Amino acid sequence: MRIVVDLTRCQAYAQCVFLAPRVFELRGEEALLYRPDVPDGQLDRVRQAAAACPVQAILVGEEVRAGAR
Repeated sequence: MRIVVDLTRCQAYAQCVFLAPRVFELRGEEALLYRPDVPDGQLDRVRQAAAACPVQAILVGEEVRAGAR
């Protein structure tokens, strides 16, 4: 499963980092790094992180393809 984070929307609230630390990482105070290919066993955590994002900046799976149009 792949994810994409719209870094222009991301406001570094870091909810994703707390919910899926193996996928998301905050560098400094505002730079979000993430793994676009979700590791095995992390999909539920990533979906929770996407749902918790206050600005809905995380696209998961099918949303990634739809956003690419």
